[in-house]
Amino acid sequence: MFDLAALEADLAGTVFAGKLHFVRATGSTNSDALAAARGDAQHVGVPHGSVYFADEQLAGRGRGDHGWISAAGEGLYVSVLLRPQIPASRLAMLPLAAGLAAAEAIRAASGLNVDLRWPNDLLIGPRKAGGILVEAKVESETPLYAVVGIGINVHQHAFPPGLATPATSLDLEVGKSISRQTLLVALLKSLERETQALADATATKEILARVEQASTWIRGRSVQVHGPQSCTGVTAGLDENGFLQVATPSGLVTVQTGGLRAAEKD
Repeated sequence: MFDLAALEADLAGTVFAGKLHFVRATGSTNSDALAAARGDAQHVGVPHGSVYFADEQLAGRGRGDHGWISAAGEGLYVSVLLRPQIPASRLAMLPLAAGLAAAEAIRAASGLNVDLRWPNDLLIGPRKAGGILVEAKVESETPLYAVVGIGINVHQHAFPPGLATPATSLDLEVGKSISRQTLLVALLKSLERETQALADATATKEILARVEQASTWIRGRSVQVHGPQSCTGVTAGLDENGFLQVATPSGLVTVQTGGLRAAEKD
């Protein structure tokens, strides 16, 4: 279980201090954060940096309404309510910035290197260790709020069969128990740095470059894209908004939404 007093002490001086909302079990931390934001008619009462986390999710969600298994005490399930001072066109970069933050936190807490699979998967080798779900409300091309949900497998030692991507946990990869508390503190501090950088229009190229460096999926990878822009081709980098470019036999496709898998070999 989390030590909330110690968390508050470790997060003193950050935007998250005094804004932690913990429950033992909930349906979804993203749903909790969204409900708080939607219930705030003036969009100001629930402050930027509010953190919603739980020991267990009963209806955890991933991108595309995929379920996220969230057993009690096994993983890190956290959602952060942000009021980003960025144009709506830059929202696509938010999960990328969150991916950088999660990778840095995992490395700090466990020593493991993370491969970022666009747009929102955290991989260790070929196995999935976590994911990111960003949900936002936009009015007149201005984001009113965005909820960044991050789930990381920490203590799990077994996973259901038939997963689209084989799963793993931090404990399995390092062979010892990783502290969820340490990971959460590192994650929030990294997320604050990355989202602050995202607000700086001149820093976006640097963010995109770091995403490319942290990912084996962004450039030169044969992939199948699943979703409304389904296609097969070779990844050719990110555009200025963080969308993935894929070179296909029919030409260059800029993928704005969807999931990636390694292309099946002939």
